[in-house]
Amino acid sequence: MTGQAHTGRPSRLFRNLNAKIASIPMMLTAVVIFLGGTIWTVVYSFTNSKLLPRAKFVGFDQYERLWSAPRWIVSIENLAIYGVLTLIFSLVMGFVLAALMDQKIRFENTFRTIFLYPFALSFIVTGLVWQWILNPEFGIQSVVRALGWESFAFDPLYNAEIVIYGVLIAGLWQGTGLVMCLLLAGLRGIDEDIWKAARVDGIPMWKTYLFIVVPMMRPVFITTLVIIASGIVKVYDLVVAQTSGGPGISSEVPAKYVYDYMFLAQNLGQGFAASTMMLVTVAIIIVPWAYLEFGGRKRG
Repeated sequence: MTGQAHTGRPSRLFRNLNAKIASIPMMLTAVVIFLGGTIWTVVYSFTNSKLLPRAKFVGFDQYERLWSAPRWIVSIENLAIYGVLTLIFSLVMGFVLAALMDQKIRFENTFRTIFLYPFALSFIVTGLVWQWILNPEFGIQSVVRALGWESFAFDPLYNAEIVIYGVLIAGLWQGTGLVMCLLLAGLRGIDEDIWKAARVDGIPMWKTYLFIVVPMMRPVFITTLVIIASGIVKVYDLVVAQTSGGPGISSEVPAKYVYDYMFLAQNLGQGFAASTMMLVTVAIIIVPWAYLEFGGRKRG
């Protein structure tokens, strides 16, 4: 009987065969396009390719030029500032809004739609709208001065020292609603008995959120962080729509640097080198996180 049962059970290779067959096109796409394109980009970053790819290797020359370019250094600094502040403010504001929405307020659906609506807009539209809002001639500065505060000054997009914060404002306006909805879904998944037990024990609400609810929402926070981080790394549209990298090069970001060198300056080698550095940066962040998140759990 044991032998028959053993022979009647399909091997692990043929379990869920239909699902495995259906996933073949996606696997091929990932391997051929993503992995193949990545390898091709890294290889040609060591060449002196200009308008067209050329297999004339020059070693690390492109990387030396890259890290000696002030424009690239500025773009890295801007991405770091934009990324850190976006992570902090979007998570804090998103969680606060989600906690308020979780109080079963009236017109919840209306408020949720209002907060999420900016995410439905394209980044180009968002960038142009906030370019007008922050324009000192007819934006916030003009309105406040018309109300009597003649000395009021608020023109971040025209100030090289703080221009990246003007881009940050537009990014937070567009993305915070999505963060709120993700965290609200996590809050709605918390067992009602936990809230009742916390109230019976006399635990203040802020301690309940901080020490009980937030740790329980760890998977939701991780998913939200991944979504936010992916948007940070590829930020491009907002900068182009709001400032085009200006004033000067003060609002440059890596994605714009790559695009400009590959398609405008016709310097594929330099663009490939910048793309590779972006890939390495993401890998440095993702690989340790993935190991700690999945490798450590498997051992335990």
